[in-house]
Amino acid sequence: MSRIEIKEPSQTSGSHAEIFSQINDAFGTVPNMFKVIGNSEVALESMWNSFGALAKGKLGAKLGEQIAVLVADINRCEYCLSAHTALGKKAGASEDEMRAAQSCESNDPRTQAALLFSRKIVQNRGAIDSSDVDEVKAAGFNDEEVAEILAHVALNIFTNYTNVSFAVPLDFPKVNLR
Repeated sequence: MSRIEIKEPSQTSGSHAEIFSQINDAFGTVPNMFKVIGNSEVALESMWNSFGALAKGKLGAKLGEQIAVLVADINRCEYCLSAHTALGKKAGASEDEMRAAQSCESNDPRTQAALLFSRKIVQNRGAIDSSDVDEVKAAGFNDEEVAEILAHVALNIFTNYTNVSFAVPLDFPKVNLR
């Protein structure tokens, strides 16, 4: 049971209801995470706009979802792990690729570098070294993409903390944490 209200979109109006409508259009439903953070219109807007912005990025949906499952596993967020595993499959990743990403592994050297960099950001709470940036850039990422990796990590920390802090009920097929 959620620690705060699961806000039904029908209980909102105006721009608040419009954000819920956009989420519903994207997913075919409004996932519980959005309903819970949707207790605050500005928090919902912040989260939803971040998803929208990153969807237009250079990294692509598949890598974004691989980063998401890694961050979710580190932060012990079963909700995000489950949701992003499903979304990763829709973005073209195999079950094995998503499971590997959860463990910070990939057969693709570029993806592997992005995952290692993401893990360092999370585990070190952002306190990375110049050599960490140099390593991910050596794998073929430019400054724009390195900044985007950080943005993916930050958004996923926001969503992980939302789900873990508020005990959001799972509404995606369950994937077990490592």
